[in-house]
Amino acid sequence: MFVDPVYRTVIGIARTVFAYQGLKFTVTGERNIPATGGAVIAINHTGYMDFTYAGLPARKSKRYIRFMAKKEVFDNKYGGPIMRSLGHIPVDRSAGAESYRAAVDDLRKGELVGVYPEGTISRSFEIKDFKSGAARMAIEADVPIIPIVIWGAQRVWTKGHPKRLGRTKTPISIAVGKPIAPFEPAADLTAKLRGVMQEMLFDLQKDYPHPAGQYWVPARLGGSAPTLEEANRLDEEEAQERVRRRGDNAPGGTG
Repeated sequence: MFVDPVYRTVIGIARTVFAYQGLKFTVTGERNIPATGGAVIAINHTGYMDFTYAGLPARKSKRYIRFMAKKEVFDNKYGGPIMRSLGHIPVDRSAGAESYRAAVDDLRKGELVGVYPEGTISRSFEIKDFKSGAARMAIEADVPIIPIVIWGAQRVWTKGHPKRLGRTKTPISIAVGKPIAPFEPAADLTAKLRGVMQEMLFDLQKDYPHPAGQYWVPARLGGSAPTLEEANRLDEEEAQERVRRRGDNAPGGTG
């Protein structure tokens, strides 16, 4: 297990920032996070600040979450040393085997490992299709998956829209679901996890105000966010553009 003086300090700073912003958290199901033992923490992904909020319920049990995050964050000269000191796990999307093994090892050591099964921010703010990594890790390490759903984080900072990091007094709802015991095949466990998290999201949205036409409100609820199908198309176009840019910048490319 990690010794966490740095993590405690970072959380203290984060809470101070949240208080300055006037963020209003409603958290339910905190006791579903075990006091000991490994677990995969599966989180929906609507904004860049999700991970800072997802760690709050774990503090009820005095636990810390080791998040899997893209390698570029660790390459940053400021953020990288902090991420490593907190025990987070770098993910190289072009070679994910090493990060997968590191996550399984941490799970077997009794750590909580945070994963975004959607793989990227959902522009529609609906639950996207899930990758199977969370399920496969839980099966291999023989630990449960604990779903966490966050709603409202997209109002603070999300893809394609300006940051709102001032005193916005934004309400943010967080729900922690019951642990899901691992079972095979991974595809079935992944489908179950997605269904559970989709239901949890719908429940969180019931008591949350959704002004018509707002960019952060799903089309299903009268907002101007793209539908899931439209968002998937935008993601595909963005991925193709990244591939094109890499080709242009490669030796012999046109860039």
